[in-house]
Amino acid sequence: MDARAIIARLRKGEVPSEDQLRWFAQGLADGGVSDAQAGAFAMAVCMGQLGTEGRAALTRAMRDSGKVMSWSLPGPVVDKHSTGGVGDAVSFLLAPALAECGAFVPMISGRGLGHTGGTLDKLESVPGVATLLPQDRFQQVVASAGCAIVGATGEIAPADKRLYAIRDVTATVESLDLITASILSKKLAEAPDALVLDVKTGSGAFMKTPEEARALAKALTETAQAAGCPTRAVVSDMSQPLAPALGNALEIAEVMRVLTEACTGPLARLTAILGGEALCAAGLAKTADAGKKAIFDVLADGRAAERFGRMLAAQGGPLGFVDNWARFLPEATVMHEVTATETGYITAIDGEALGLTVVGLGGGRQVESDTVDPAVGLSRVLGLGEKVQKGTPLAVIHASREDAARRAEGEVRRAYTIGQTAPKLPDLVLERIG
Repeated sequence: MDARAIIARLRKGEVPSEDQLRWFAQGLADGGVSDAQAGAFAMAVCMGQLGTEGRAALTRAMRDSGKVMSWSLPGPVVDKHSTGGVGDAVSFLLAPALAECGAFVPMISGRGLGHTGGTLDKLESVPGVATLLPQDRFQQVVASAGCAIVGATGEIAPADKRLYAIRDVTATVESLDLITASILSKKLAEAPDALVLDVKTGSGAFMKTPEEARALAKALTETAQAAGCPTRAVVSDMSQPLAPALGNALEIAEVMRVLTEACTGPLARLTAILGGEALCAAGLAKTADAGKKAIFDVLADGRAAERFGRMLAAQGGPLGFVDNWARFLPEATVMHEVTATETGYITAIDGEALGLTVVGLGGGRQVESDTVDPAVGLSRVLGLGEKVQKGTPLAVIHASREDAARRAEGEVRRAYTIGQTAPKLPDLVLERIG
Protein backbone atom coordinates (compact mmCIF):
# COMPACT_ATOMS: atom_id res chain seq x y z
CA MET A 1 0.00 0.00 0.00
CA ASP A 2 1.37 3.38 -1.02
CA ALA A 3 -0.36 6.77 -1.10
CA ARG A 4 1.40 7.80 -4.32
CA ALA A 5 0.28 4.66 -6.13
CA ILE A 6 -3.35 5.14 -5.00
CA ILE A 7 -3.34 8.79 -6.11
CA ALA A 8 -1.75 7.84 -9.45
CA ARG A 9 -4.44 5.23 -10.01
CA LEU A 10 -7.15 7.78 -9.38
CA ARG A 11 -5.45 10.25 -11.71
CA LYS A 12 -5.59 7.66 -14.50
CA GLY A 13 -9.34 7.35 -14.02
CA GLU A 14 -9.14 3.99 -12.24
CA VAL A 15 -10.96 3.19 -8.99
CA PRO A 16 -8.69 1.94 -6.19
CA SER A 17 -9.54 -1.37 -4.55
CA GLU A 18 -11.47 -1.48 -1.31
CA ASP A 19 -8.28 -2.51 0.52
CA GLN A 20 -6.45 0.50 -0.90
CA LEU A 21 -9.21 2.90 0.09
CA ARG A 22 -9.34 1.37 3.56
CA TRP A 23 -5.57 1.81 3.91
CA PHE A 24 -5.76 5.43 2.74
CA ALA A 25 -8.62 6.23 5.15
CA GLN A 26 -6.66 4.78 8.04
CA GLY A 27 -3.70 6.91 6.99
CA LEU A 28 -5.92 9.98 7.11
CA ALA A 29 -7.02 9.03 10.62
CA ASP A 30 -3.61 8.20 12.09
CA GLY A 31 -1.42 10.68 10.18
CA GLY A 32 0.22 8.13 7.93
CA VAL A 33 -0.98 10.17 4.94
CA SER A 34 0.39 13.73 4.63
CA ASP A 35 -1.72 16.84 4.03
CA ALA A 36 -0.25 17.10 0.53
CA GLN A 37 -1.24 13.51 -0.24
CA ALA A 38 -4.72 14.06 1.22
CA GLY A 39 -5.17 17.15 -0.96
CA ALA A 40 -3.97 15.31 -4.06
CA PHE A 41 -6.35 12.43 -3.28
CA ALA A 42 -9.31 14.82 -2.89
CA MET A 43 -8.47 16.57 -6.15
CA ALA A 44 -8.06 13.27 -8.01
CA VAL A 45 -11.46 12.06 -6.74
CA CYS A 46 -12.99 15.43 -7.66
CA MET A 47 -11.64 15.23 -11.22
CA GLY A 48 -12.91 11.68 -11.79
CA GLN A 49 -15.80 9.45 -10.73
CA LEU A 50 -15.69 6.59 -8.25
CA GLY A 51 -19.08 5.19 -9.22
CA THR A 52 -21.52 3.56 -6.81
CA GLU A 53 -19.24 0.73 -5.70
CA GLY A 54 -16.24 3.03 -5.33
CA ARG A 55 -18.25 5.53 -3.29
CA ALA A 56 -19.55 2.72 -1.09
CA ALA A 57 -16.01 1.38 -0.59
CA LEU A 58 -14.69 4.85 0.34
CA THR A 59 -17.66 5.41 2.66
CA ARG A 60 -17.09 2.10 4.46
CA ALA A 61 -13.37 2.81 4.73
CA MET A 62 -13.96 6.24 6.27
CA ARG A 63 -16.62 4.82 8.59
CA ASP A 64 -14.26 2.07 9.75
CA SER A 65 -11.40 4.53 10.42
CA GLY A 66 -12.99 5.09 13.83
CA LYS A 67 -15.52 3.64 16.24
CA VAL A 68 -18.58 1.88 14.80
CA MET A 69 -21.39 1.56 17.31
CA SER A 70 -23.18 -1.63 18.25
CA TRP A 71 -26.64 -1.84 19.75
CA SER A 72 -28.73 -4.29 21.72
CA LEU A 73 -32.15 -2.67 21.71
CA PRO A 74 -35.75 -3.96 21.47
CA GLY A 75 -36.38 -2.13 18.20
CA PRO A 76 -34.70 -0.92 15.02
CA VAL A 77 -32.13 1.88 15.05
CA VAL A 78 -33.21 4.66 12.67
CA ASP A 79 -31.70 8.02 11.76
CA LYS A 80 -32.22 10.97 9.43
CA HIS A 81 -29.89 13.38 7.69
CA SER A 82 -30.71 16.74 6.12
CA THR A 83 -28.44 18.60 3.73
CA GLY A 84 -29.40 21.83 5.50
CA GLY A 85 -31.69 24.78 4.96
CA VAL A 86 -33.18 27.79 6.72
CA GLY A 87 -35.82 27.28 9.40
CA ASP A 88 -35.21 23.53 9.28
CA ALA A 89 -35.94 22.21 12.76
CA VAL A 90 -37.27 18.82 11.66
CA SER A 91 -34.78 16.81 13.76
CA PHE A 92 -36.36 17.96 17.04
CA LEU A 93 -39.77 16.72 15.93
CA LEU A 94 -38.70 13.62 14.06
CA ALA A 95 -36.41 12.05 16.68
CA PRO A 96 -39.04 11.88 19.46
CA ALA A 97 -41.83 10.98 17.01
CA LEU A 98 -39.87 8.04 15.62
CA ALA A 99 -39.00 6.93 19.15
CA GLU A 100 -42.66 7.02 20.11
CA CYS A 101 -43.40 4.78 17.11
CA GLY A 102 -40.97 2.08 18.25
CA ALA A 103 -37.64 3.17 16.75
CA PHE A 104 -34.43 4.12 18.56
CA VAL A 105 -32.81 7.28 17.20
CA PRO A 106 -29.11 8.02 17.85
CA MET A 107 -28.90 11.29 15.91
CA ILE A 108 -25.35 12.60 15.47
CA SER A 109 -25.69 16.19 14.26
CA GLY A 110 -23.57 19.23 13.49
CA ARG A 111 -23.26 22.94 14.12
CA GLY A 112 -24.13 25.83 11.83
CA LEU A 113 -22.59 25.67 8.38
CA GLY A 114 -22.64 28.76 6.18
CA HIS A 115 -26.12 30.25 6.09
CA THR A 116 -27.83 27.22 7.67
CA GLY A 117 -28.45 26.89 11.38
CA GLY A 118 -26.84 24.08 13.34
CA THR A 119 -28.91 21.41 15.08
CA LEU A 120 -26.55 21.38 18.06
CA ASP A 121 -26.56 25.18 18.38
CA LYS A 122 -30.36 25.16 18.41
CA LEU A 123 -30.56 22.40 21.01
CA GLU A 124 -28.05 24.18 23.24
CA SER A 125 -30.38 27.19 23.48
CA VAL A 126 -32.28 25.04 26.00
CA PRO A 127 -30.52 25.63 29.34
CA GLY A 128 -28.37 22.78 30.61
CA VAL A 129 -28.60 20.52 27.55
CA ALA A 130 -25.31 18.76 26.80
CA THR A 131 -24.61 17.71 23.22
CA LEU A 132 -21.12 16.29 23.65
CA LEU A 133 -21.65 13.03 25.51
CA PRO A 134 -19.23 10.15 26.07
CA GLN A 135 -20.24 7.22 23.91
CA ASP A 136 -21.45 5.08 26.82
CA ARG A 137 -23.65 7.93 28.08
CA PHE A 138 -24.95 8.56 24.55
CA GLN A 139 -26.00 4.93 24.26
CA GLN A 140 -27.63 5.03 27.71
CA VAL A 141 -29.73 8.06 26.70
CA VAL A 142 -30.85 6.35 23.48
CA ALA A 143 -31.79 3.21 25.40
CA SER A 144 -33.72 5.09 28.12
CA ALA A 145 -35.31 8.00 26.23
CA GLY A 146 -35.51 6.34 22.82
CA CYS A 147 -33.59 9.16 21.13
CA ALA A 148 -30.65 11.49 21.58
CA ILE A 149 -29.25 14.38 19.54
CA VAL A 150 -25.52 14.84 20.04
CA GLY A 151 -22.32 15.90 18.31
CA ALA A 152 -19.74 13.53 16.90
CA THR A 153 -16.79 12.68 19.12
CA GLY A 154 -13.28 12.28 17.77
CA GLU A 155 -13.88 8.52 17.68
CA ILE A 156 -16.47 8.80 14.90
CA ALA A 157 -15.07 8.73 11.33
CA PRO A 158 -11.79 10.55 12.07
CA ALA A 159 -10.73 10.11 8.43
CA ASP A 160 -13.66 12.28 7.37
CA LYS A 161 -12.78 15.02 9.86
CA ARG A 162 -9.26 15.20 8.44
CA LEU A 163 -10.31 15.01 4.79
CA TYR A 164 -13.08 17.58 5.22
CA ALA A 165 -10.61 20.15 6.55
CA ILE A 166 -8.37 19.45 3.55
CA ARG A 167 -11.29 19.75 1.11
CA ASP A 168 -12.26 23.10 2.58
CA VAL A 169 -8.93 24.65 1.53
CA THR A 170 -8.44 22.81 -1.79
CA ALA A 171 -11.71 23.71 -3.58
CA THR A 172 -12.91 20.09 -3.54
CA VAL A 173 -15.93 20.46 -1.24
CA GLU A 174 -18.41 20.13 -4.15
CA SER A 175 -17.32 16.63 -5.23
CA LEU A 176 -20.39 14.37 -5.26
CA ASP A 177 -18.27 11.35 -4.31
CA LEU A 178 -16.62 13.15 -1.38
CA ILE A 179 -19.88 14.74 -0.15
CA THR A 180 -21.53 11.32 -0.17
CA ALA A 181 -18.70 9.59 1.68
CA SER A 182 -18.48 12.42 4.22
CA ILE A 183 -22.19 12.38 5.09
CA LEU A 184 -22.63 8.63 5.15
CA SER A 185 -19.41 7.67 6.93
CA LYS A 186 -20.67 9.44 10.06
CA LYS A 187 -24.24 8.23 9.74
CA LEU A 188 -23.26 4.60 9.08
CA ALA A 189 -20.92 4.70 12.10
CA GLU A 190 -24.15 4.78 14.15
CA ALA A 191 -24.94 1.32 12.71
CA PRO A 192 -28.54 2.22 11.78
CA ASP A 193 -31.02 -0.37 10.57
CA ALA A 194 -32.62 2.26 8.33
CA LEU A 195 -31.85 5.79 7.20
CA VAL A 196 -33.93 8.59 5.68
CA LEU A 197 -32.33 11.53 3.85
CA ASP A 198 -33.77 15.00 3.28
CA VAL A 199 -31.98 16.59 0.32
CA LYS A 200 -33.10 20.20 -0.07
CA THR A 201 -33.18 22.41 -3.13
CA GLY A 202 -33.91 26.09 -3.60
CA SER A 203 -32.70 29.51 -2.52
CA GLY A 204 -32.19 28.48 1.11
CA ALA A 205 -30.38 25.21 0.32
CA PHE A 206 -26.83 24.35 -0.73
CA MET A 207 -28.20 22.55 -3.81
CA LYS A 208 -29.87 25.39 -5.71
CA THR A 209 -31.44 23.33 -8.50
CA PRO A 210 -33.63 20.20 -8.42
CA GLU A 211 -31.16 18.47 -10.74
CA GLU A 212 -28.29 18.95 -8.28
CA ALA A 213 -30.43 17.77 -5.38
CA ARG A 214 -31.67 14.73 -7.29
CA ALA A 215 -28.11 13.70 -8.22
CA LEU A 216 -26.99 13.93 -4.58
CA ALA A 217 -30.08 12.10 -3.30
CA LYS A 218 -29.49 9.25 -5.73
CA ALA A 219 -25.78 9.05 -4.91
CA LEU A 220 -26.49 8.97 -1.17
CA THR A 221 -29.27 6.40 -1.47
CA GLU A 222 -27.37 4.07 -3.79
CA THR A 223 -24.20 4.29 -1.70
CA ALA A 224 -25.96 3.64 1.61
CA GLN A 225 -27.82 0.70 0.10
CA ALA A 226 -24.54 -0.68 -1.29
CA ALA A 227 -23.06 -0.33 2.20
CA GLY A 228 -25.91 -2.46 3.57
CA CYS A 229 -28.26 0.14 5.06
CA PRO A 230 -31.89 0.35 3.82
CA THR A 231 -32.21 4.01 2.83
CA ARG A 232 -34.81 6.32 1.34
CA ALA A 233 -34.42 9.93 0.26
CA VAL A 234 -36.76 12.86 -0.21
CA VAL A 235 -35.97 15.91 -2.35
CA SER A 236 -37.73 18.77 -0.57
CA ASP A 237 -38.32 22.42 -1.39
CA MET A 238 -36.24 25.14 0.25
CA SER A 239 -37.35 28.13 -1.82
CA GLN A 240 -38.65 29.62 1.43
CA PRO A 241 -37.93 29.01 5.12
CA LEU A 242 -39.45 25.77 6.38
CA ALA A 243 -40.63 27.44 9.59
CA PRO A 244 -41.66 31.09 10.16
CA ALA A 245 -38.65 31.57 12.45
CA LEU A 246 -34.89 31.54 11.93
CA GLY A 247 -32.49 31.45 14.86
CA ASN A 248 -31.62 28.98 17.57
CA ALA A 249 -34.08 29.63 20.41
CA LEU A 250 -36.71 30.95 18.00
CA GLU A 251 -36.71 27.67 16.06
CA ILE A 252 -36.98 25.66 19.29
CA ALA A 253 -40.01 27.82 20.12
CA GLU A 254 -41.57 26.83 16.77
CA VAL A 255 -40.85 23.17 17.54
CA MET A 256 -42.65 23.49 20.86
CA ARG A 257 -45.67 25.06 19.18
CA VAL A 258 -45.90 22.08 16.84
CA LEU A 259 -45.48 19.64 19.73
CA THR A 260 -47.94 21.30 22.10
CA GLU A 261 -50.47 23.04 19.83
CA ALA A 262 -50.89 20.38 17.10
CA CYS A 263 -49.72 22.75 14.37
CA THR A 264 -49.87 21.26 10.86
CA GLY A 265 -47.71 23.66 8.84
CA PRO A 266 -44.82 22.73 6.52
CA LEU A 267 -42.50 21.84 9.42
CA ALA A 268 -44.95 19.24 10.75
CA ARG A 269 -45.85 17.98 7.28
CA LEU A 270 -42.25 17.38 6.21
CA THR A 271 -41.55 15.68 9.55
CA ALA A 272 -44.45 13.28 8.94
CA ILE A 273 -43.35 12.55 5.36
CA LEU A 274 -39.76 11.80 6.38
CA GLY A 275 -40.95 9.81 9.38
CA GLY A 276 -43.27 7.73 7.22
CA GLU A 277 -40.40 6.83 4.88
CA ALA A 278 -38.17 5.95 7.85
CA LEU A 279 -40.75 3.78 9.58
CA CYS A 280 -41.45 1.92 6.34
CA ALA A 281 -37.73 1.37 5.65
CA ALA A 282 -37.28 0.07 9.20
CA GLY A 283 -40.23 -2.33 8.97
CA LEU A 284 -42.30 -0.44 11.54
CA ALA A 285 -44.98 0.55 9.02
CA LYS A 286 -46.42 -1.34 6.05
CA THR A 287 -46.37 1.71 3.81
CA ALA A 288 -44.88 5.20 3.91
CA ASP A 289 -48.40 6.66 4.10
CA ALA A 290 -49.21 4.50 7.13
CA GLY A 291 -45.98 5.64 8.73
CA LYS A 292 -46.80 9.28 7.96
CA LYS A 293 -50.15 8.93 9.72
CA ALA A 294 -48.46 7.36 12.77
CA ILE A 295 -46.06 10.31 12.97
CA PHE A 296 -48.88 12.83 12.66
CA ASP A 297 -50.76 11.02 15.44
CA VAL A 298 -47.90 11.19 17.97
CA LEU A 299 -47.21 14.84 17.10
CA ALA A 300 -50.88 15.75 17.59
CA ASP A 301 -51.69 13.91 20.82
CA GLY A 302 -48.70 15.05 22.89
CA ARG A 303 -46.76 11.78 22.96
CA ALA A 304 -43.88 13.20 20.90
CA ALA A 305 -43.76 16.25 23.18
CA GLU A 306 -43.47 14.05 26.26
CA ARG A 307 -40.72 12.01 24.58
CA PHE A 308 -38.85 15.21 23.61
CA GLY A 309 -38.98 16.32 27.24
CA ARG A 310 -37.54 12.98 28.36
CA MET A 311 -34.68 13.33 25.89
CA LEU A 312 -33.88 16.87 27.02
CA ALA A 313 -33.88 15.84 30.68
CA ALA A 314 -31.62 12.86 29.94
CA GLN A 315 -29.17 15.24 28.25
CA GLY A 316 -29.16 17.64 31.21
CA GLY A 317 -32.05 19.94 30.32
CA PRO A 318 -34.77 21.21 32.66
CA LEU A 319 -37.36 18.69 33.83
CA GLY A 320 -40.34 20.96 33.26
CA PHE A 321 -39.36 22.30 29.85
CA VAL A 322 -42.31 20.95 27.84
CA ASP A 323 -44.89 22.36 30.25
CA ASN A 324 -43.33 25.83 30.51
CA TRP A 325 -40.91 26.11 27.60
CA ALA A 326 -41.28 29.86 27.00
CA ARG A 327 -39.89 30.56 30.49
CA PHE A 328 -36.65 28.72 29.73
CA LEU A 329 -35.73 30.04 26.27
CA PRO A 330 -33.55 33.18 26.04
CA GLU A 331 -35.04 36.35 24.56
CA ALA A 332 -33.36 39.15 22.62
CA THR A 333 -33.31 42.67 24.08
CA VAL A 334 -34.31 44.36 20.79
CA MET A 335 -37.28 43.46 18.57
CA HIS A 336 -37.81 45.36 15.33
CA GLU A 337 -40.41 44.89 12.57
CA VAL A 338 -39.38 44.94 8.90
CA THR A 339 -42.26 46.20 6.77
CA ALA A 340 -43.06 45.95 3.07
CA THR A 341 -42.45 49.08 1.01
CA GLU A 342 -45.08 48.25 -1.61
CA THR A 343 -48.34 46.37 -2.09
CA GLY A 344 -48.45 43.02 -3.87
CA TYR A 345 -47.61 39.34 -3.43
CA ILE A 346 -44.38 37.78 -2.15
CA THR A 347 -43.08 36.11 -5.31
CA ALA A 348 -39.55 35.10 -4.22
CA ILE A 349 -37.51 34.81 -1.03
CA ASP A 350 -33.72 34.65 -0.88
CA GLY A 351 -33.43 32.08 1.90
CA GLU A 352 -29.64 32.14 1.90
CA ALA A 353 -29.70 35.93 2.45
CA LEU A 354 -32.08 35.52 5.41
CA GLY A 355 -29.83 32.84 6.87
CA LEU A 356 -26.78 35.07 6.53
CA THR A 357 -28.70 37.87 8.22
CA VAL A 358 -29.18 35.64 11.26
CA VAL A 359 -25.46 34.81 11.19
CA GLY A 360 -24.67 38.54 11.07
CA LEU A 361 -26.89 39.14 14.09
CA GLY A 362 -24.76 36.64 16.03
CA GLY A 363 -26.95 33.56 15.55
CA GLY A 364 -24.18 31.72 13.68
CA ARG A 365 -20.43 31.77 13.24
CA GLN A 366 -18.37 33.95 10.92
CA VAL A 367 -15.27 32.04 12.10
CA GLU A 368 -15.03 28.82 14.10
CA SER A 369 -14.17 30.60 17.37
CA ASP A 370 -17.26 32.87 17.35
CA THR A 371 -19.74 32.57 20.23
CA VAL A 372 -23.34 32.04 19.13
CA ASP A 373 -26.11 34.21 20.60
CA PRO A 374 -29.06 31.81 21.00
CA ALA A 375 -31.68 34.58 21.29
CA VAL A 376 -31.21 36.46 18.02
CA GLY A 377 -32.86 35.75 14.69
CA LEU A 378 -36.08 36.37 12.79
CA SER A 379 -39.66 35.52 13.73
CA ARG A 380 -43.08 35.89 12.06
CA VAL A 381 -41.35 35.39 8.72
CA LEU A 382 -43.86 35.63 5.87
CA GLY A 383 -43.82 32.98 3.15
CA LEU A 384 -44.30 32.78 -0.61
CA GLY A 385 -47.67 33.85 -1.98
CA GLU A 386 -48.57 36.08 0.97
CA LYS A 387 -50.46 39.22 -0.06
CA VAL A 388 -48.99 42.31 1.60
CA GLN A 389 -49.84 45.97 1.81
CA LYS A 390 -47.33 48.76 2.12
CA GLY A 391 -46.39 48.68 5.81
CA THR A 392 -47.21 44.98 6.33
CA PRO A 393 -44.57 43.31 8.56
CA LEU A 394 -42.44 40.87 6.56
CA ALA A 395 -40.55 39.62 9.63
CA VAL A 396 -39.53 40.62 13.14
CA ILE A 397 -35.83 41.02 13.88
CA HIS A 398 -34.58 39.81 17.29
CA ALA A 399 -31.22 41.47 18.02
CA SER A 400 -28.91 42.27 20.89
CA ARG A 401 -28.39 45.90 19.82
CA GLU A 402 -30.36 48.59 17.98
CA ASP A 403 -27.61 49.15 15.40
CA ALA A 404 -27.55 45.44 14.56
CA ALA A 405 -31.32 45.46 14.07
CA ARG A 406 -31.13 48.51 11.78
CA ARG A 407 -28.40 46.88 9.70
CA ALA A 408 -30.42 43.69 9.39
CA GLU A 409 -33.57 45.56 8.33
CA GLY A 410 -32.26 46.34 4.86
CA GLU A 411 -30.92 42.80 4.43
CA VAL A 412 -34.30 41.28 5.24
CA ARG A 413 -36.19 43.66 2.97
CA ARG A 414 -33.82 42.94 0.05
CA ALA A 415 -34.36 39.19 0.51
CA TYR A 416 -38.03 39.60 -0.46
CA THR A 417 -39.34 40.11 -3.98
CA ILE A 418 -42.85 41.56 -4.22
CA GLY A 419 -44.78 41.37 -7.48
CA GLN A 420 -48.29 42.07 -8.67
CA THR A 421 -49.23 38.48 -9.53
CA ALA A 422 -49.58 35.66 -7.00
CA PRO A 423 -46.88 33.02 -7.64
CA LYS A 424 -47.44 29.30 -8.14
CA LEU A 425 -46.44 27.73 -4.83
CA PRO A 426 -43.92 24.86 -5.01
CA ASP A 427 -44.68 21.41 -3.69
CA LEU A 428 -43.12 20.66 -0.30
CA VAL A 429 -41.71 17.36 -1.61
CA LEU A 430 -40.47 17.26 -5.19
CA GLU A 431 -39.39 13.63 -5.41
CA ARG A 432 -38.97 10.45 -3.37
CA ILE A 433 -36.01 8.17 -4.10
CA GLY A 434 -35.42 4.62 -2.96
